[in-house]
Amino acid sequence: MTATHVQNSTMPTVPVLYFSLELGSKNWKLAFTVGLGQKPRLRTIAARDTDALLAEIKAAKKRFGLPENTAIVACYEAGRDGFWLHRFLLAQRFENLVVDSASIEVNRRKRRAKSDRLDAVKLVEMLIRWCNGEKKVWSVVRVPTVEDEDHRQLHRELIVLKTERTAHINAIKGLLAGLGLQASVDESFPERLQKLRQWDGSPVPPALTGRLLREFERWQLAGRQIHELEQERTRQIRQEQTPVVQQTRQLLNLRGIGENGAWLLVNELFSWRRFQNRRELGSIAGLAPTPYDSGESRREQGISKAGNRRVRWMMVQLSWGWLQYQPDSELSQWYQRRFGGGNSRVRKIGIVALARKLLVALWKYLETGEPPAGAEVIGWDKKPKFAGASRPRKAS
Repeated sequence: MTATHVQNSTMPTVPVLYFSLELGSKNWKLAFTVGLGQKPRLRTIAARDTDALLAEIKAAKKRFGLPENTAIVACYEAGRDGFWLHRFLLAQRFENLVVDSASIEVNRRKRRAKSDRLDAVKLVEMLIRWCNGEKKVWSVVRVPTVEDEDHRQLHRELIVLKTERTAHINAIKGLLAGLGLQASVDESFPERLQKLRQWDGSPVPPALTGRLLREFERWQLAGRQIHELEQERTRQIRQEQTPVVQQTRQLLNLRGIGENGAWLLVNELFSWRRFQNRRELGSIAGLAPTPYDSGESRREQGISKAGNRRVRWMMVQLSWGWLQYQPDSELSQWYQRRFGGGNSRVRKIGIVALARKLLVALWKYLETGEPPAGAEVIGWDKKPKFAGASRPRKAS
């Protein structure tokens, strides 16, 4: 960062206005200061009132006797408000950090005071420490561009719709189970519902019939929207030539990697994030180990889960498929040697380890073009979903 204080330096420091935002649904709490020895100036404004925010920044400069061209460094926790505020602050020529809330250090007491005021003060104090060189005080979120963020909407909506569709099916089956009845849910469900009879030969009561039919209509709506989104995704993979689609096709070249997995991994991770090593990659997916080593006590607590839950869930699913469709690969053989002879619990633990290794292998495959050792490459346009699709011409 350009406007920071340097610890233990004899050079005169450049004045900087630090402030943090504690974002609420109705109000925002602001904390301004110019250094660790200065008591923060606290203010409250209405949520999303950018004019009031700029006015408070101007008032803070006046309060601390700072010139108009003073550098400003801000921070707030990543959450429901997303990244629009970050882009607004950058447009005002402020520096801003979006902080991973799970990485912020907290008091280890069982009971501790917590309020928006205390959180705002703590954030601004930690911001100064971060600017003074304590880079491990928290983790800073990498903010996607507007385009990258928009690309994530398709598969995220698909996940939500599929969950809703499953919920409608479970609701219908649960309501029927209350009468001792059972029926599968498909397009012919309304006709079969009329023929269902209870233990005494009576039909399904009219009020419950109406509720079941309305639930069925919501199931149909979710199904139609899922079909439309999947068709749009397939069209983009077949026709478009963007870097996102190129990476998706590259993953689809591998046997065992389908449309859902390739699209999600590219848009959530590989198309816009840059990783220095496998530890960073495992951490962002929440697949990093969390050892406990204190005194004579040593044990492994499992994975951290402090990462992208969609990527973690998808990698576990892809790992099961990898064992089935890529049995001759080195990763599958490693899994069989280590975990294949164990019980179901051991195999489930092993699949998480395989998920991390597979994620690293796919990352290297996209970076270098070299597929995982022993993996079968069949070509994305040879798969049934894309059979007959023409490959894009290479530039001469």
